[in-house]
Amino acid sequence: MTATGTAAGPTGIRLTAPAPGWSITADVVVVGSGVAGLTAALRCAAAGRRTVVVTKARLDDGSTRWAQGGIAAALGDGDSPEQHLADTLVAGAGLCDEEAVRALVTEGPDAVHRLIAAGACFDTAPGSEEIALTREGGHHRRRIAHAGGDATGAEISRALVSAVRAAGLRTIENALVLDLLADAEGRTAGVTLHVMGEGQHDGVGAVHAPAVVLATGGMGQVFSATTNPAVSTGDGVALALRAGAEVSDLEFVQFHPTVLYLGPEAEGQQPLISEAVRGEGAHLVDGDGTRFMVGQHELAELAPRDIVAKAIMRRSQEQGVEHMYLDARHFGADMWEHRFPTILAACRGHGIDPVTAPIPVAPAAHYASGGVRTDLHGRTTVPGLYACGEVACTGVHGANRLASNSLLEGLVFAERIAADIAANGTAAPAPAPVETRAPLPLLAPEARPAVQRIMTAGAGVLRSATSLATAADDLDHLSREAAEATAAPVPAAKAPEPGVEAWEATNLLCVARVLVAAARLREETRGCHWREDHPDRDDASWRRHFRIVLGSDRTLSLRTTETAGFPPTV
Repeated sequence: MTATGTAAGPTGIRLTAPAPGWSITADVVVVGSGVAGLTAALRCAAAGRRTVVVTKARLDDGSTRWAQGGIAAALGDGDSPEQHLADTLVAGAGLCDEEAVRALVTEGPDAVHRLIAAGACFDTAPGSEEIALTREGGHHRRRIAHAGGDATGAEISRALVSAVRAAGLRTIENALVLDLLADAEGRTAGVTLHVMGEGQHDGVGAVHAPAVVLATGGMGQVFSATTNPAVSTGDGVALALRAGAEVSDLEFVQFHPTVLYLGPEAEGQQPLISEAVRGEGAHLVDGDGTRFMVGQHELAELAPRDIVAKAIMRRSQEQGVEHMYLDARHFGADMWEHRFPTILAACRGHGIDPVTAPIPVAPAAHYASGGVRTDLHGRTTVPGLYACGEVACTGVHGANRLASNSLLEGLVFAERIAADIAANGTAAPAPAPVETRAPLPLLAPEARPAVQRIMTAGAGVLRSATSLATAADDLDHLSREAAEATAAPVPAAKAPEPGVEAWEATNLLCVARVLVAAARLREETRGCHWREDHPDRDDASWRRHFRIVLGSDRTLSLRTTETAGFPPTV
C-alpha cells in the first residue's frame, strides 16, 4: 500500500475464499450484534423489512457486553444536551463534526428511554425510581447511567438479544462476514460470509440484500494488549475498504488509561478498570503514593482519556516503571461489592484485592474513534452500505471519544439508519451481484502476533516518524511475504488455506497498514494521536480529517477534508 492523492472507485478486491455454496435473501442484512446492530435490526424489522442479523460469535458475544461504565445522556436535573455537546467537543480536540454531535446529544435521552422500554434495566438511586447517574472522565455533570453496578453493557445486550428473539428475527450466528456483494452499478447487493460449525447453514454462503448495515465493532486486536474481545479484528473496516468505501480517522485509537496491568508479556484481551471507578473518587498514584494527575488538568483523574493515558505514560517513563496504580481502598468492601462487582472479581481473579491494595494499571488499546465514514443517516460512500457503532466514523468522536458516548452513538445512529431504510419506500429486491475477480493474498495465521507486536511498538500510545516508518516497513514485509506465498511457482502448500484465522489475520494487516499510513501523515499531536516528534496541536494544518480509499491496484488514496466537518457521502 502506498499513499496517493487521487480518489479510487470500487476496488474489485476480495478475500481469497471458496464460492458461496448457499444463499438466502432479505431486505436488510445487519452484520454485528452489539447495541448498534441489534437496535438497527429491531427498528428495520418493526418497519416491515425482512431483516437478517449476522454475527461472528453468539448474539451476546460482541463488544457491547464488555462495556462497564455506562451510557452517557443528559438525563439529570441541571444537565442539558448543550452541556453534553460542550464536553464532547472538548474531548474531541477540535475534530468533532458538530452537527453529528448535536444529533447525538439531542436525540440521546429519548433513545435511552426507548432502550428502557425495550427491557433494559438501569440502576436507580436509593429509595427512588430515578436513574442513578455518575461521572466519568471529561464530563462536567453526572450523566452516566449504569446497570448492575459495572455491568451496563451486559444488561443492554441481554435486553436487546431478548427483544430480537421475541421478535423472531432471523439470525445467523458464528458467521464471519467476508466481502460486500455489488451490482453492475456498484450498489450494495448483500454480503458473503462463512458460517463456522453446524447449523442450518455451514461454510461460505451469501445473504442477498439491497441494504447492508455494518455494526461489526472495533479493531483492538490489532495491538498486543487491548480491552476488546477476540472477535474485534477490524473485519468491517477491511470489508469496506475492499468494497471501495471511504474510511476516516483510523489514526485516532483511544488507549484506555486504566487497564489491569498483568505484566510485560500479557497479550490479548485485558481486564478493564472502568472510568466509573475514578468517577466515584478513586485516585491515580505512582509507586510512592503521589497523585500525579493533580495539577495536570482541572478535572485531575477525570480528565479526558487521552490526557490521563499520556500522564500515566510520562510518569512511568520518568520513574522507569511499566505501570501506575489506581487507589480506591477508601471505597471499602461494601462499595466495591455492590458498585463494582465485576471489576472486583476480575482483580481478585488475578491475585489483587482492591479493597486492601492499589490496582496496577497501564493504558491498552480500547476504542477506534475512526472507521467507515458515514453521514448523519449512517450512509457510507457506497450506495446501500450503512455503518454504525465502533466500525463507523460519524464525526461524533473527533480525535478522542468522550467516555460512555460509544453506547449512545450506536443507539442513536442505528435508529437513524433504520429510519432512512424505512423511508426508502417499498423494499426492493436485491440486485444481481457481480462476481469480483481479484482475490487478496491471505496472511498466514501464525503472522498475527507479528502484526500485533509491530503495531504496539510502532503505533501505540507513543508514536514518532521513526517508529511509524519502522512499523510501515515491517507491515509491508508481511504483505510481500503473503503475496509471494500465493504466487506461482511457489508450492501451494506454503500458502495459507482460506479459513477464519487466515481471514482475520489478513483483515488485521489491512487495517494496520491504513492506520499507520494515516498516523505517519498526521504530523501533530491531537487527542489520542500522540506524536513525540510533533508534540503540539496544529490547527492550521491538521484540523481536518483524512478520507482514505483503497484502490483496485491496492494503493491508498489519502485526501483531507476542507474543515473539521465531513462532506456528504452521496
